[in-house]
Amino acid sequence: MTETATARPPWLARWCPNAEWVLLVVLALEISVFGLTAPHFFTTNNAFDLVRQAAEIGLLVLGLTPVIKTGGIDLSVASMMGLAAVVLGGAWSVLGLPLGAALVVTLLLGAAGGAFHGLLITRLRVPPLIVTLGTFSLYRGLAEAMTGGYASYSGFPTWFLNLGQGRVAGWVPAQLPLFAAVFAGLWLMLHRAKLGREIAALGFNAAGARFAGVRVNRVLVRAYVICGLCSALAGLIYVARIGQAKADAGFGYELPAIAAVVLGGTSIMGGRGTLHGSLLGLLCLVVLQNGLRLAGEPEEIAGLGAGLILLVAIILNQSWTRMRRTRQISLLRPSTPLAPEEFHMKNSQIALLVAAMFAAALLVAGSNWWLVRSLRSVAATRTAPAPAKLTIAVTPKTTTDPYFVTCKEGADEAARELDVNLLWNGPITGDPAAQNEIVNGWITKGVDVIAGALVNPAAISSVLRKAQNQGITVLTWDSDAEPDAREFFVNQATAEGIGSTLADEGARLADGQGQYAIITATLTDTNQNEWIKAIKARMAAAHPGMTLATIHPCDGQRDKAMTEARNIVQAYPGVKVLIAICSPAVPGAAEALKQADNHNVKLTGLSTPNLCRDYLHEGWVQSIVLWNTRDLGYLTVYASAAAREGRLKRGDTSFTAGRLGPLKVDRDQILLGQPLVFTTANIDQFHF
Repeated sequence: MTETATARPPWLARWCPNAEWVLLVVLALEISVFGLTAPHFFTTNNAFDLVRQAAEIGLLVLGLTPVIKTGGIDLSVASMMGLAAVVLGGAWSVLGLPLGAALVVTLLLGAAGGAFHGLLITRLRVPPLIVTLGTFSLYRGLAEAMTGGYASYSGFPTWFLNLGQGRVAGWVPAQLPLFAAVFAGLWLMLHRAKLGREIAALGFNAAGARFAGVRVNRVLVRAYVICGLCSALAGLIYVARIGQAKADAGFGYELPAIAAVVLGGTSIMGGRGTLHGSLLGLLCLVVLQNGLRLAGEPEEIAGLGAGLILLVAIILNQSWTRMRRTRQISLLRPSTPLAPEEFHMKNSQIALLVAAMFAAALLVAGSNWWLVRSLRSVAATRTAPAPAKLTIAVTPKTTTDPYFVTCKEGADEAARELDVNLLWNGPITGDPAAQNEIVNGWITKGVDVIAGALVNPAAISSVLRKAQNQGITVLTWDSDAEPDAREFFVNQATAEGIGSTLADEGARLADGQGQYAIITATLTDTNQNEWIKAIKARMAAAHPGMTLATIHPCDGQRDKAMTEARNIVQAYPGVKVLIAICSPAVPGAAEALKQADNHNVKLTGLSTPNLCRDYLHEGWVQSIVLWNTRDLGYLTVYASAAAREGRLKRGDTSFTAGRLGPLKVDRDQILLGQPLVFTTANIDQFHF
């Protein structure tokens, strides 16, 4: 019995104590399937782009692994990224510190944030979930307060930007050596050093570890300091990659990072987990997302696939671990015959296994169906060669905004008429980093045209220039890029036209006298800021009796617009007109007025007829201003195809776009036309 207990475990058990090999199998399957079905998946550029996209979340994963292994959690890692980005930009741009000193200050901030968590958890005995839930909001709020929610810092020197955009020796992403160094250091700490053994002991049993001489509080604080440092470093790399320091840096990164750690086999209860397991978990998620993008699948499918893989891998892992533990117990008692009840399983365990098998079967069946469909498509292409169709990739600001949903209907209509392949994909929320990754995926895929409605021009213009350098035709629509990063901008209307129409409507509703307030999407949105500037100019020139009370952002969310409208009405009783300039904001503000039964404040703005029809007929909205969004999507695809085929060139003054007929081209802008005012008199004629 003694020999059995002290025998050196086999190498698989030593390197994969938590069945990490399952992830290797999943990863190999993903690579095989995408290698067959996604063009350009097996390319060096794609491999390096994948590293570039994964570096920031990867650093969060590395920092979170020791924390979760202690039995704790840190929900504030992404918020610390945002705070680190803003502190870096502020220290360098506002305080005038040398950039090297600003980087050190930022890293010290991350360490201090981690130490703050550790002290609250160890001294005040506050659960980690509560502590980091509080700092989740605290850090993001501090970042927004420091920038006013809209300011950003840019113009960083080239040597710093190369950390996120450059390549070592001309081909290796600069993030890779840095990430590898952090991984190696933390791996040695976690698996070969005393601190790593103490973290594992603490996670298994804190009281037992204390009795064994482990200084539990000190170990816990060190784990959180490491996590804070990694978060701050991720924030620095994010700024270097995007070229801009903003408060929303890393927004939403915490959940994928935690999912990768758990997927990698680290127990959420603590004590168990490996750093290389976390890395494999990260790779499984990133390769899945990258492969689906290259296969032309939308972001929602990537989220669905990641969730399925996470569930199946965790359930299989848990089942395998229980079976292995039962086997180990039986080996420790070899003289005792195994009684039938030792193999007895509870109903809940049987249900879990059945659910795991069922989910795995569904996943495999779905993958096979998708693989067969793709292979048939490839085979059909090979057996019946036909002229290559144009592939036009169009990205909206978000895929969930009804405004862009109706744009897609027009884009689909144009794609059918022109017989082109249309790829439509964008971030689920208005995240410039996510849009940047989508465009990078299309460059790797080798599409013919990229047309983007940009969340943040400064953050995405560099990747659009990269597309141009690789021979891809680039257009923008709805929201423009920097002029040298595209060939044409499909302009739904000039900023002056939109601003003047909204200002005239606002002044009309207030009889030309009184205060007005504006509800916008975000304070950093380029085209909406241009509209606001035009509204102010028109009011000053044509309606001097109107004064601006305030501007509130609603983040493009109807619920938040309702709250902001309520706040404005209470805080500024003199406001006579609300002007809401993003599509969900108008119905949101209308609902706030309706619930308050407030007929004194009038409402106008930019939105779609379908969102506002009922409110218009009920009298809570007096008018809305918009262009035909379906026509905007239609025109974007027509202009993309024409620019690619040489039928639309710089210097042209007009352009014919299918059923829209001839349209004006003003230098590098294609104009859809004047905005339209919708009232109860005409809104029922439009259904979009």
